[in-house]
Amino acid sequence: MTEDLNTVSEDDLHAYVDGFATPQERERIEQWLERNPARAEEVRQWQAQAVDLRSLFGGYARSDARDRALLSSSSNDPSQALPSKGTRSVTGRLRAIAAGLALFAAGGLTGLYAPSLLSADGADRSIETADSLPRQAQSAFLVYASEVRHAVEVGADDQSHLATWLGKRLDHPLTIPDLSSLGFSLVGGRLLPVNGKAGAMFMYEDGTGRRLTVLLGRNDDNRETSFRIDSSEGVETFYWIDGPIGYAVTGEVPRNLLQQVADECYRQFDKNEATGS
Repeated sequence: MTEDLNTVSEDDLHAYVDGFATPQERERIEQWLERNPARAEEVRQWQAQAVDLRSLFGGYARSDARDRALLSSSSNDPSQALPSKGTRSVTGRLRAIAAGLALFAAGGLTGLYAPSLLSADGADRSIETADSLPRQAQSAFLVYASEVRHAVEVGADDQSHLATWLGKRLDHPLTIPDLSSLGFSLVGGRLLPVNGKAGAMFMYEDGTGRRLTVLLGRNDDNRETSFRIDSSEGVETFYWIDGPIGYAVTGEVPRNLLQQVADECYRQFDKNEATGS
């Protein structure tokens, strides 16, 4: 029993959350988490924190060639070693520092941005529109696609209720895309926040267990965009904004397949809106 509990280390869990684990390692860790619900809940909390951070500060993210050099010099200098005490391992802390550098290397401190981000009157609209959509879609995919029992709130067997319920919450008529022609069947869907308002997520799965998510959120600025692609640590997202709704299709599948899925979703959403169904 002791050996089983030690098969996944703290570093393994941080690598899983941060997207550094290989597909084989992810599968092994997910199996271990199913047997250790307390640690699984802790991992979900870490993932939720990542969702919040990306949503708030993703619009200011910048990378700099000096970031990697700074981390490298710190890790090689014993005087800069991080303390081992605490719930986060040294490797996890280094990853956290890397994430922080990526978020704040634009030159601003959190105190400079936080008031305008968190106040109702001074919110930065650019973070609430197209730029933040793929980040939120990728975070939602990472949190829910790996779930076995609670991936969705309403299953595919109650599809009519799912479409009606989420359509009312978004104040927009919804018809759930049929992706069976591309080998994906509906798992179900759930309500979740997108830019601080009610959003919807549909999840699909193919015969090999690969999953995709389709995220929908309100577009209060009424900006429109053509198809765009965003990649983050192996997770691909095709997204676009059409009228009052922003859409994002996300998965860990070949880009050409994901684009076919996005094209099919766009076609079906556009058709249903044109007919008013």
